Amino acid sequence: MSEQTKHTPRTAYEKMRALHEVARFDDGTSLIYIDRIILHERTGSIALTNMIEEARPVLCPDMVFATIDHIVDTRPGRPSLSRMPGGEVFIDAMRTTTSQLGLRLFDVDDPRQGIVHVMAPEQGIALPGLTIVCPDSHTCTLGGLGALAWGIGSTDCEHALATRTLRVANHRQMRIWVEGSMPPWLSAKDIIIHLIERYSTSGAKGYVIEFDGPAIRQMEIEQRLTLCNMAVEFGAFSAFVSPDAKTLDYVRGRPFAPRPRHQDAAQSHWLALTSDTGALFDREIHLDIAQLSPRITWGTSPQQAIPIDGHIPAPSSDANLSAARSDQRALDYMGLKSGESLLGKKIDAAFIGSCTNSRLSDLRRAADILRSRRIADHVTAICVPGSTQVKQAAEAEGLHLIFQQAGFEWQEAGCAMCFFAGGHSFGAQARVISSTNRNFEGRQGPGTRTHIASPETVALSALNGCISDLRSLMPQHDDRRVS
Repeated sequence: MSEQTKHTPRTAYEKMRALHEVARFDDGTSLIYIDRIILHERTGSIALTNMIEEARPVLCPDMVFATIDHIVDTRPGRPSLSRMPGGEVFIDAMRTTTSQLGLRLFDVDDPRQGIVHVMAPEQGIALPGLTIVCPDSHTCTLGGLGALAWGIGSTDCEHALATRTLRVANHRQMRIWVEGSMPPWLSAKDIIIHLIERYSTSGAKGYVIEFDGPAIRQMEIEQRLTLCNMAVEFGAFSAFVSPDAKTLDYVRGRPFAPRPRHQDAAQSHWLALTSDTGALFDREIHLDIAQLSPRITWGTSPQQAIPIDGHIPAPSSDANLSAARSDQRALDYMGLKSGESLLGKKIDAAFIGSCTNSRLSDLRRAADILRSRRIADHVTAICVPGSTQVKQAAEAEGLHLIFQQAGFEWQEAGCAMCFFAGGHSFGAQARVISSTNRNFEGRQGPGTRTHIASPETVALSALNGCISDLRSLMPQHDDRRVS
């Protein structure tokens, strides 16, 4: 390393990338060493089947972790293996291929089973500074622990399994500096929806995002995971929060984290993975959340969102004709009109779950809203814990009873109604408020209309039978807010 490199301030991304760079190519790409590979049955089984058919061994089986989550039946007691037509084929393939290749599988009867981006942090599979890949777009979730994690396709997955390397572009860097005290009605979900709403789903295209600032440091790890989860909806390659004391406390003692004799060295290494003072970013965004309102989507893209008490904007009137058409199509699909308020809009269903908002802290916050109350009679409500461990921990606290007594169905761990896999749906034209990350046409079933919001907003709306503002529970809130 040259003297100049030693003293040039570097970003955390530059440090992590340099630690994993095996080779650098003339086109600016690099061959990056991959620390851990995570798989789920919907896409992972395809990559593993190809590996076997092409007689390619997995280079380091101990660093590969597989789970059953995407298409498994989550109804109480799991009355079937999968509600997706033909879904059993994927699950059987995952079981067969992981056994043949000697890979670790968290099957449905394993207490470690869960949504891939939920079980990886709780097991210590995701750790600060690691490069982690998974054939799933929301792998960036794991950046909440300071990992450099991103989603890949099946071909890249096979390459990573066989070589533990991937060719990766040198991405531009964005720092999102978040400050201000978080109001009691606000969550990380509201913050990331606001960013996508303001800067669009392509606002971070081609970037690796570093979230930083006083508000980020105040956040608990599970909120950081939520924030990073929807970076892909923002268009980013990946996103992360540099490790700090909260990160160290979270990972300490987890099954696949460093053993006690290596812990001090690991923690010193992790804490060094922060951006140096004076390090340069290609773009910086500053956000003060002190007066930010709860958010909700109105359309069929995460950027089609408004403050919970806002009004749906008119279709784009600028020169971008395609944007105007997209807005109008979204309005037609959602059965809404520009200028309309969503407050008081009747809902048919409510869903709490997904890799965005199905962790224990999410369920606790929703349960606080539901406690000793009952959802509206016409609402179908479902809560799906993100992992078997989350489910067991929630039940140990009695949270399942709060959900059930309120009228929610309490299900087994898995992805469930985050997306429609050809089995159960909420129904055509059903209006659903959901803690998930995507609201595309048909995402929760053919013709289903999905509004994305925080778990707390979902819970309150289920109680009232209509889209509701959390601040109605706090009559003395400061009425000044970011529009």
